[in-house]
Amino acid sequence: MIGRTALALVAAFSLGVSSLMAGAPAKAPAPVVPAEAPFITGNFSVMYDTHFISYGQDVWGAGMDWGDALIHPSIELDFNLGGGLTYYINTWWDVNDLATTTIGSNIQEIDVNTGFYYVVGDFKFQLGYGAWMYASQTEHVVDGKVTYSDGLFNPFVAVHGRVADELPFDTGIVAQTGIAPGTTLGPVALSFPLTVSFDTDNFHGGDAGFAYVSAGIGASVPLTKQISLSFGVTYYHTEDAVIPNVDSDFVTGSAGVVVTF
Repeated sequence: MIGRTALALVAAFSLGVSSLMAGAPAKAPAPVVPAEAPFITGNFSVMYDTHFISYGQDVWGAGMDWGDALIHPSIELDFNLGGGLTYYINTWWDVNDLATTTIGSNIQEIDVNTGFYYVVGDFKFQLGYGAWMYASQTEHVVDGKVTYSDGLFNPFVAVHGRVADELPFDTGIVAQTGIAPGTTLGPVALSFPLTVSFDTDNFHGGDAGFAYVSAGIGASVPLTKQISLSFGVTYYHTEDAVIPNVDSDFVTGSAGVVVTF
């Protein structure tokens, strides 16, 4: 009798606890706090290029020859200002033995660029200034670009202006539009940029109008989380009357390493 009474009490207690648990509100999951973007990020790269192309101009006149060895190191620092706004500063160097240089150590050119990126939704805006120094000359430029990252074609429009220089060419504008589709193949990121460009009169020593069209393929192969190998091949068709290159049709190649931090 006592055993039956004990079992009944246990059952009643269990049923009561179950009822209380069933009526209790479920514990809310811990809120997910998004990771705060670091204040400073950046990248460093060293590229081997067959050509030095400046907005369609074949600077060293390589044409279809891949015999030149051009080393192009660069570094950029990005400062997160919040609200989608980023301040950037970068430098790019042209290193080779193709000419006598006043800079020294086969450094033919040092470019310093600074400006802002602003991202809102799928749009990225860039506005910047650059001082390009080579030999005893300095070229002053401004750059503006709008990119729409639609995940498919990623179209863009860009304006590059030479606002002051010590060159035989005039100040003026290069206007560009294009697309930059991309995809992945396993861990490898592929890109297929296509650009159409137009010059104002005597920007590259020729007439105004259609300057060039380029189409390429690029690949980024990760080695670690922050280190990757970069490869690219680009075909150019330039208009002789606007950009008087050695060859109006040529192919360029590049390979190098990129470190992000």
